[in-house]
Amino acid sequence: MLLSISRFLAPLLPILLTSIAGAQITVAVAANVQFAMEKIKAEFKQASGIDVKTVYGSSGKLCTQIKNGAPFDLFVSADMDFPDSLYKWGYAAQKPKTYAFGKLVLWTTAKLDLEKGMQVLGDSGIVKIAIADPKGAPYGREAVKALKQAGLYDKVASKLVFGESIAQVNQYILLGSVEIGITAKSVVLAPDMQGKGTWKEADSTAYDPIAQGAVVSKYGADNNPGLAAKFLDYLYSQAARKVFARYGYVLP
Repeated sequence: MLLSISRFLAPLLPILLTSIAGAQITVAVAANVQFAMEKIKAEFKQASGIDVKTVYGSSGKLCTQIKNGAPFDLFVSADMDFPDSLYKWGYAAQKPKTYAFGKLVLWTTAKLDLEKGMQVLGDSGIVKIAIADPKGAPYGREAVKALKQAGLYDKVASKLVFGESIAQVNQYILLGSVEIGITAKSVVLAPDMQGKGTWKEADSTAYDPIAQGAVVSKYGADNNPGLAAKFLDYLYSQAARKVFARYGYVLP
């Protein structure tokens, strides 16, 4: 009997392996997670054979795209509010769960005294300060809170340059379009960013903890339920947690 089963399955094995190897899901990912996600999806593919296509952007923009029918299987947000709104309006398969807490940093390629912390932003030599758009990017929203907590917002409001997402903020900083910016700690810890400018972590008591959540979208639940659930589970695995920790995230 075992021999006959083996003979039956043998011709199907290449087909099954090809199916796994060719499997793919599309994940909408907040820009602050880009560098960590590239590592995570590579390890996930090695472990599962499933390819993960990523689309990066601000959480607000990605959330809107999902509501408008974008074929994203999962949403990895920079906060809990956007994925929670998807769940409440029936665009997500379950409530979001926190996978990590993000941190803000000051980052510059200019010669600035970052030991001053947030107060350096008030220096007369600083003309432009980049932050993510607080309307669609949670890191921008928390940057505004940090500025207000430091008593600096009114003083520097005219200097603020808003990036659509953290990725655009990083471009402004690296290109020297601004003297300094407030970005994600996960960015400055990325291997590609080593040696590029200087950074200092912002006072974490000056803004709310940046809890970041993920959900399987309704599209993913309807079209790729097994694959989407598998990758969501992987985001909370020890392997993924090690990557998040390496990129400066605080683990829940």
